Parts: sequence; structure tokens; C-alpha cells
Amino acid sequence: MRLAVEPFSEQVVRWPNSGRHILAQFDDASVIVYQAYRPAIGAYAVEHGHFGGDFSYSRMSWVKPNFLWMMYRSGWGTKSDQQVTLGLRLRRPFFDAILAQAVRSSLDRDRFATYEDWQRAVAGSEVRLQWDPDHHPSGAPLDRRAIQLGLRGHVLDAFGRRELLEVIDLSAFVAEQRSVLAAAGVSKLLTPREEVYVPADPETGRRLGLDGFDRV
Repeated sequence: MRLAVEPFSEQVVRWPNSGRHILAQFDDASVIVYQAYRPAIGAYAVEHGHFGGDFSYSRMSWVKPNFLWMMYRSGWGTKSDQQVTLGLRLRRPFFDAILAQAVRSSLDRDRFATYEDWQRAVAGSEVRLQWDPDHHPSGAPLDRRAIQLGLRGHVLDAFGRRELLEVIDLSAFVAEQRSVLAAAGVSKLLTPREEVYVPADPETGRRLGLDGFDRV
């Protein structure tokens, strides 16, 4: 596994307790996002370094930069068709471009004066945005909001075929930490190291409604 990990107990004290924030592992060149798949799709991606085979480019595909939100969604890798957890290292400029194109999947009255304006924006964008409650490793919801991004069309094609720097199979790590969590709770739990991510363009932060930016 080629991700930096750290005890959850040491990270949680650094993270915001509430508000809209993007928690992610990143460096100057890349950002990690997560997805969970059935074994056939996951194995193809790991072997080839891109998505193909049973992966559908005709449907919207959702990515999550927050590991614990992915664990909540997949039941720590136990839900049907979500047994294989992938860490997907994306080019950072591409991730920022995704954020810049994102339109919320529900009416965003901070940005759109009318329902019709929002509908037109949704129809014209290939990136959908949802803010959901973040979750404790136990699955309990938190006041902090976590972002997930739905990709389709040309953006999904670029994501799956050209903008991936690395596909990391995290399934064994997830199973190991699931056992740690069940046996010892969060005191011994390791999770990928994450910090608050700030988009390169402040306008993107404002459009997303991130805390620390004036919302538009």
C-alpha cells in the first residue's frame, strides 16, 4: 500500500468539527480519491492502471476524497459489490478542474436565483456535487460535512482512462483496520493521513460553499 497512514486519534484533533470541508490526502502533484467496487471491476483497474472491463462509462460514477466517508458507504468493504476499496491518485490540476465544474445535485439557492437556472446548470455540467454528513469510524454521523463528486461524460472518461496516476488496492488494509476497529475501537485504528484541501482557485471555494470562503 502506497498511502501515508496515521492513527485516527492523532488526526481527528486536527480536523474541523463542523462546516463544509474537503478532507483528503494530497501533495503538490496529486490528490487521492476513493471508490469501492465488486472484485471484477477492482481487479481490472489494479492490473491495468485504468478503468475498463465491466466498468460502465455510460453511468455517473461517484468519487470521495474522504476515506472514512467511503468506509461508511461501503460498510468497511463488507457491502455487496463494494468489497474492493481503491485509492485513486489523480493529477491535482484535474481534481481542481472537477471541483470548478461541480454543480450541487439539489437546488443551491446560494448560487441560483430560480429552480430553472439550477436545472440548466445541472444539465450542462458533467460533475455533480453532494455535501453529506461526515461519519465517525463507527458510522455515527458528524456535524462536519463531507464532499462526494459524481462524474459523467467526458470528465468520467478522462478520470477513468487518462488522469489516473496510480490505482491502489486498499482492500487488505480496509479488512485489517475493520478488525482493529471491532477489537479495540478507535484507539488503535489507522487511517490514511488527511488534511483540509483548499482548491487552487478561491472562486471555486466560494462556489462550493467551503467554510473559510465567502459563499456565492
